[in-house]
Amino acid sequence: MVKIGDIELGEFPLLLAPMEDVSDPPFRALCKENGADLMYTEFISSEGLIRDAAKSIQKLDIFEYERPIGIQIFGNDIESMRLATEVTTQANPDIIDINYGCPVKKVACKGSGAGILQDIPKMVSMTAEIVKSTHLPVTVKTRLGWDESTKYIVEVAERLQDVGIKAISIHGRTRKQMYKGEADWSLIADVKNNARMHIPIFGNGDVDTPEKALENKNRFGVDGVMIGRASIGYPWIFNEIKHYMKTGEHLPPPTIAMRVEAAKKHLKMSLQWKGEKLGVVEMRRHYSNYFKGIPHLKEYKIKLVTEMNPAEIFRVLDSISFQLKG
Repeated sequence: MVKIGDIELGEFPLLLAPMEDVSDPPFRALCKENGADLMYTEFISSEGLIRDAAKSIQKLDIFEYERPIGIQIFGNDIESMRLATEVTTQANPDIIDINYGCPVKKVACKGSGAGILQDIPKMVSMTAEIVKSTHLPVTVKTRLGWDESTKYIVEVAERLQDVGIKAISIHGRTRKQMYKGEADWSLIADVKNNARMHIPIFGNGDVDTPEKALENKNRFGVDGVMIGRASIGYPWIFNEIKHYMKTGEHLPPPTIAMRVEAAKKHLKMSLQWKGEKLGVVEMRRHYSNYFKGIPHLKEYKIKLVTEMNPAEIFRVLDSISFQLKG
């Protein structure tokens, strides 16, 4: 049984990665329904939280059915991160996660996210302060290092464990690689095989099929896998992996009707949570993923990403189902 603090996650948990502008409550609801064992929110700016910025505060929204749920925070100032931890604790998540992995320039080049991989002592000090500032278990999401010459993840994981984190998720790339090339899981395995480590080690990067999830489990010995991009528009991946690991067989892929139903459900929750305008606009990035690889949908996709009237968008989705009779 894999545990983070007292939270039991099953034998081999599947985690939903925190993804900016993706891992919001509507998307998380679909992933939970389809087998995600632990989910994280989008990252939330520590400065935004302590300034009471509306966008940051809204991202603290979590719901009972999502549990266990972790809220992820980021920032480059230790005192701000400490104060943000106190604010986040009041939102009552199950876990607080620290983002030491985001490679995006506007974050990393200010010393936040993966940027802190250039200053390991600060990373350790910040983590220690965050752990001291909350009664909740603290976890970390990070990368192998800043670049090829600074892959210190084995030592980093050990030091973070020493100051009190309860689990670590490691993306198998450096910050310099961004999302290019193949994720290297061998160093994640080195962390897992370090005799000093006793917290759960989760691997992240390129898990986009049930076969890859099982291979990574068997080959690298991780305690679970974190899935990001492969879940966008395809929340079914969690249950597909679980079924394959249990039986060695594939679940049938989702029908057109199932895809349409998921997109409609997602849109409905998006409208409820974000309001009409934002709810419509922010759903647009998801449609091409829901209907990826399905021919003869070009005109429907164009309508879905240009139409502003929710009723009309629901009509377009219904007509996809009718036309293709999934």
